[in-house]
Amino acid sequence: MHTTDHITSPADTAYENARDLVLRYGWNATAFQIVNPGITLHFDAEEDAVIGYVAKNGVRVVAGAPVCAENALERVIARFENDAAKHGQHVCYFGAAERVMNLLGNRPGYSSVILGAQPVWTPQNFVERVAASASLRQQLSRARSKRVRVREWQAHEAHEHPALSRVLAEWLETRTLPPMQFLVQPETLSRLTGRRIFVAEQSSSDASSHSDAVPIGFVILSPVAARNGWFTEQFVRGKNAPNGTIELLLASTVEAVAQHGAEYLTMGLVPLARQTWGSHEFHPLWLRMALQFVHRYGQRFYNFDGLETFKAKFSPDAWETVYAVSNEHRFSPRTLYAIAHAFSHHSPFLSVAHGAWRSLRQEWRWCQRR
Repeated sequence: MHTTDHITSPADTAYENARDLVLRYGWNATAFQIVNPGITLHFDAEEDAVIGYVAKNGVRVVAGAPVCAENALERVIARFENDAAKHGQHVCYFGAAERVMNLLGNRPGYSSVILGAQPVWTPQNFVERVAASASLRQQLSRARSKRVRVREWQAHEAHEHPALSRVLAEWLETRTLPPMQFLVQPETLSRLTGRRIFVAEQSSSDASSHSDAVPIGFVILSPVAARNGWFTEQFVRGKNAPNGTIELLLASTVEAVAQHGAEYLTMGLVPLARQTWGSHEFHPLWLRMALQFVHRYGQRFYNFDGLETFKAKFSPDAWETVYAVSNEHRFSPRTLYAIAHAFSHHSPFLSVAHGAWRSLRQEWRWCQRR
């Protein structure tokens, strides 16, 4: 293993090593995201361990948690934080879950913030709840009546496929904020090894052949190896996809992994989820006010409530709280800014300004159509 840091690239040995470690030890739902472009990889010198992070504004923003055996976690964290301190940086574990929180949450010198919650299922329960829901069954029927079918593509088949790239571009065009990176990197079609991809295809006739089928949406699954599970990293719908396409995609995808014995499924973080509102009172006043402001006025840029409602309609088994844990006595505005910077191509202020401009432009187009 290397002791230096590397910026990942498809040909880089570090990328291969990181992927192998994630497929052995990945427990955090976002563990596989460290192989995405733009993530710096830090390999521990004494353990089979890797940490993916982005350094912004003197803060190493870690993607979830170190990827390692559970009994090595404390040692790996200590060495990583010592290395960061030598470079004049402190560390924030963004998207941390139970393991990191239990280890560091109440330790002196650390502070934590609740980011939101992620819904989780046993895949078999997901399948049964879809079958029991009249409204979901209706959505599936709508898509099927429009000749939409779902099949799994192999990684080499989907790799940078132009039709899938078109669907992704159409979906990104509907987003108010500019494309983001870090844990929500949309450009994953070039790095599908280890992932699974299910594609919704629409045919022009009822024939069983796939020759005339056109991709109109897809779901990418990332492995959560240590939990024998999967994370729906992306579910993307093209502009011409009929109602029910995403529901059919998710139902078909989860049924497939359930048949292969998967035991864990999550759709990922819902930022500022309602389930966590009662816990925000423990946050510093400035942070509570910032989160309230974002939730109240940020709906134009990111539909927090709509995302939560969509995921909740599949009746999760539970909602897991997701945290940011920082090795500083009080969670600081500097750390919050570094997190925002990690997700944006430019400064967070420029990204918000760009988002506002895109939103106004979209509303102008709607007005013209009316």
